[in-house]
Parts: sequence; structure tokens; C-alpha cells
Amino acid sequence: MQRLKSSDPDFPRAFARLVKDRRESDENVARDVQTIVADVRLRGDEALAEYTAKFDGHLPADDDWRIPAEACREAFDALKPDLRAALELAAQRIRAYHEAQLPEDRDYTDATGMRLGARWSAVDGAGLYVPGGRAAYPSSLLMNAIPAKVAGVERLVVVTPTPKGEANPLVLAAAHLAGADEVWRIGGAQAVAALAYGTDRIKPVDVITGPGNAWVAEAKRQLFGIVGIDMVAGPSEILVIADGNNDPQWIAADLLSQAEHDPVAQSILITDDAGFADQVADMIGVEIAMLPTAKVAKASWDAFGVIIVVDSLDEAPALANALAAEHVEIATDDPEALFNQIRHAGSVFLGRMTPEAVGDYVAGPNHVLPTGRRARFSSGLSVLDFMKRTSFIAASDAALAAVGPAAIALADAEGLAAHARSIELRLGI
Repeated sequence: MQRLKSSDPDFPRAFARLVKDRRESDENVARDVQTIVADVRLRGDEALAEYTAKFDGHLPADDDWRIPAEACREAFDALKPDLRAALELAAQRIRAYHEAQLPEDRDYTDATGMRLGARWSAVDGAGLYVPGGRAAYPSSLLMNAIPAKVAGVERLVVVTPTPKGEANPLVLAAAHLAGADEVWRIGGAQAVAALAYGTDRIKPVDVITGPGNAWVAEAKRQLFGIVGIDMVAGPSEILVIADGNNDPQWIAADLLSQAEHDPVAQSILITDDAGFADQVADMIGVEIAMLPTAKVAKASWDAFGVIIVVDSLDEAPALANALAAEHVEIATDDPEALFNQIRHAGSVFLGRMTPEAVGDYVAGPNHVLPTGRRARFSSGLSVLDFMKRTSFIAASDAALAAVGPAAIALADAEGLAAHARSIELRLGI
């Protein structure tokens, strides 16, 4: 764990290194993915079969690549009542939040008499990557699938690896609850390529979303343009801004809530109380010892954990904006005062009683958020990631007469005579 103090002479340099640190895939991953993507594009299902046998340790029978809807329903029905109720509550809250995001069409006539507007429509098909094995998260399936369905996507395709042929029942249950139309037993970069290009078995989609490892993220990056993607996601990260009036055990648990995701996840604490910083650091060790995910959490905290002690929390917003973290908790008496100054963050959690973990499951806003400082220019997943806007124009005789001469002048200035002539002919010039 690294400890910084904003009053130290070397702090600007050390903090700049922290901001610039990249914890994402290397060139070897990019080359491997490029090979896999090209192979799937060329050989389709044959390549998928080979990669599934190689990486997942099994080869589905010809009629077993697609998991039937009945199996997903049975998995949902088999859930313990409290877990089923929890999934249903999460789905209800996620759906309600995202329904409020639906954009409105525009249709109006301006002062010249020209009709203008825009119409929103959903993509035809969306693909959702769902990790399997250790990193199988039904919550992520809900967070990706429900916005797609709210947007109006008619065909939602889930791909999920099934190591040794075993499908994760929680993933299947969530797929049923979210209304997935197809569920396929494939994973890795090869699954992303199959969604983008299509194979004999799997029709291509228009947008691909969902979390995955470095190979999945790199495949999405390489295939952007062939399909739309939600984002290129890197390792998870959390920034906690906390004063000394917090329970250090709570804050330690909050920091570890992201550290347990990945050995290269990052957890950062900013506080104005050096004694509190010491208490949190001590509680980190206590909490790690109790976690079943201790090995991963400890590796993350030891390598990438950071505690920054500032003279005043007034310094925190500028540091937070530079970090542009995926998750930002503000655990102070007046979180709104700091929140009003934070411009770059994936999602912000206000107050001592709002741990980031509640946002991962049941709060309602999406937990698919930009990492790696991408919150400077991008947002979390929303219904808009599954929609596109089409503008339209309808010019009356009077409207074209009012604005046409200016368009002709601009076309002439750009040397585009056919542009100008298409307007001139209509105006009789």
C-alpha cells in the first residue's frame, strides 16, 4: 500500500504517477485477441468449437450450444426464496431507474416553416457477455439486460462460458428474469467475435455490452465499429473521501469491496485525519483476514492500494477530478458540498450510509461504469447505449426560400457545385 501526504514536496510528482498508472491489457493480449477474432471471422463455428474445447475444457454437442429457455426458467424456480426475492427487487429497481432514462422524440416547426426533429429507436439486436466460473455475477446480467429491454431491443443474446460444461445457475436464473432471448455456451474473445460477425449458428448483433477479462475487453475494443460497445472496461476502482468521524472498519470494508474483484483493482482513500488513516490501514488487515476473497483482495491492496492524507478535504475534489474514478464515496457530514465540485466520476455515493456495494445490486443506477479515468469523457451504461437517434427535416417552399440562399453560398465556398445546384433548381435560380 502506498501512502501519500499532500503537504509533502514530492506529492505533485507522486500523485501524477498515480493518475497516469495503467493497469490494463498489454500488447501480448492485443495480439492474441487479434488472432482469435480473425479466426472466428474466417472459420465461424469451427473456430468457436476449438476455442471452447481449449479454454473451457468441453465441447458441446451440436444441439447443446444454446441453453434452452426452459433451463433458465428452471434455474430461477429453483432459487431459494430469499435469493429469488433479492433478484426480483434488484430487477424492479433497475428497471424503474432506467425507464426514467428513455428519451423523448422531437418534432417541431421553426420560424421559417421548416419541420425539424429527431426520432429514437432501439437497435435490432444486442449481445451481452456474462463471465462464467469464479466471476459469475447475475447482478451484472440484470444491469446490462434490463436497460436493453427497456430501450426496446427485440433480440437480446447472452453469451457465457460454461467451464467443464457447467452453466452457472444464478446466471441462468438472471437471464430468465431479465428476458434474454438466447443464451449460448461460449465465452472469451471468441464469443465477442461471434456476436460481432455472426456464425452459422449465431446471428450477429448490433451492440455488445457486459464485463469480462482482459481478452474480452480487448476484443470489444478491436471490434468497435463493426458493432457498438458499451465501453472498454479495465480493472475496478474506488475512491473514498472520508473524514475522521467515520467508523474505520466501515471504510476498510468499502475499500476492500473493490479490491476483492481483481488483483489489479485499485482502492484509494483520501482523508484529512492522519490518525483515522492509520486506523483504516489497520482495519484493512483485520477485514482481509475474514474474507474468503482474501488472496485477491490482499494482492490488490498491497500492490495498488493508496491512502492520501490532505490538510483539508477542500483539496479532495481536485484530486478526485484528476483520478476520475469509477466509484467515488463521500463519507462526510456534508457530502453535497464536495459532490457539487466533482465533475469526473462514474458514480458517486453520498453520505456515511451509502456504501458503493448497494449500488452494485439494488439502488437502481447502473453499475457498469467507466474505469481507467474514462469518466472524464464517458458515462455509465444506460438505455441510450441500446438506442440511436435519427434526425429528420421537412422543408416547405417558404422554408427552402428562406434558408436556401445561405446553403448555396456555403456550397459555392466549399467548391461543391452539385450541392448548390440541387438547391438552386428548386428555387428557380
